[in-house]
Amino acid sequence: MASENTVIDATARASRVPDFTMSISERPLEGSRKWTAKGLSAWQGLGVMGVLLAAPAMAFADEIDSGDTAWMITATALVLFMTIPGLSLFYAGMVRSKNVLSMFMQCFAIAGLVTILWALYGYSLAFDEGNALIGGFGRSFLRGVGVDAVVGTIPESVFMMYQLTFAIITPALIVGAFAERMKFSALLVFMALWMTLCYAPVCYWVWGGGWLSRLGIIDFAGGTVVHINAGVAGLAAALVLGPRKGYPGTPMPPNNLGFTIVGAAMLWVGWFGFNAGSGLAADGTAGMAVAVTQFAAAAGALSWMFWEWVRYGNPTVLGIASGAIAGLVAITPAAGSVGPMSAIIIGAVAGFICFFVSTVLKGALGYDDSLDVFGIHTVSGAVGALLTGVFCAVQFGGIGFGGGNSSIGEQVSAQAVGVLATVAYTFIVSSSILILLDATMGLRVSAKQEDQGLDLALHNERGYII
Repeated sequence: MASENTVIDATARASRVPDFTMSISERPLEGSRKWTAKGLSAWQGLGVMGVLLAAPAMAFADEIDSGDTAWMITATALVLFMTIPGLSLFYAGMVRSKNVLSMFMQCFAIAGLVTILWALYGYSLAFDEGNALIGGFGRSFLRGVGVDAVVGTIPESVFMMYQLTFAIITPALIVGAFAERMKFSALLVFMALWMTLCYAPVCYWVWGGGWLSRLGIIDFAGGTVVHINAGVAGLAAALVLGPRKGYPGTPMPPNNLGFTIVGAAMLWVGWFGFNAGSGLAADGTAGMAVAVTQFAAAAGALSWMFWEWVRYGNPTVLGIASGAIAGLVAITPAAGSVGPMSAIIIGAVAGFICFFVSTVLKGALGYDDSLDVFGIHTVSGAVGALLTGVFCAVQFGGIGFGGGNSSIGEQVSAQAVGVLATVAYTFIVSSSILILLDATMGLRVSAKQEDQGLDLALHNERGYII
């Protein structure tokens, strides 16, 4: 069929997971044509059902491909590298010297906590067959994830681990919003509940076959699932805890911008695994995802730097690093759907809007999002998600629309529903968890501990001994 590849590739590449209309272990086993995109979720199955019926030989390959597997193991390591050490250094450099170790500690502890919860039930809730809202418990305790289990052309163990690295970095992003003021015990409980009640459901909605996937939303690597989700939770935490002592009157300069720029560089490099791994294959989609990731990051970095230079008279290291992250976040939902020129536009727009929100709007509204988690991740995630609906169009060099959408208007509407649903759900649930914890165990350290710094007050250690 002349149009066969156009229809299937445009649909399949919009997602990063196998077909979960059936259980993960029951996908079709035969087929002479390797399914290169390896990413059909429930809404996409409906969207191309007619094509599949007309061409029954096309199905998921059930044999492990060594090239795909090697790449996905590498991508998994790159995404974990983004959190430890990348995000840890990025955040640690931006806080005051008395809190530098607390940022490392929080990221490391979250990595350990989420890993265990993912094995117990998180993976199952996010990716096992379920209803429109949440997955089931068929993969709890990693039942069935053995050496012979296959997802597309990679072992299910690799797929599970790759998804785990996303589940780790998402709550770790949140800590930047309430840096320097939350109790460590409260943080651990909050993150456990948040991963269960926010991350797993939203992940399932978009990537596991839930209701948003059926609307045809395109989120290749986590604009809604990771960035909007984390940023909104961060805003909720910043509002519930209140501002840091002395904010905004007391100067709170970063203690080590060297840490921050090194961390940003690690995030930039790790993002190739984050985006290019999301097609679950070493193929043309992965190659293009690498390209658009680089172009968007560069455009975001230069955009923020330029506007900061114009407004304040100096281009700063913190500004160019923040702009690069804004560009990387914005291209995340679009990485499998747009071309290089569109990526430059997306990155440049995100850099400008995030600069404005983080430097002007935040000050006007008075909330203390310590390290601009909301201002960068939610805002840039939303910008990227909406622009994905525009630039995925074939006339702009994209691969086409998701699901049954047939126009830019329909696709942008689906993207907007995804953004608004994630914002509303996550803000309500996150705020409720935080308010409950504040009423029971308390969220915030004492004023004396805040003055002393979390490194000494909570961990009895110093980041610097000079």
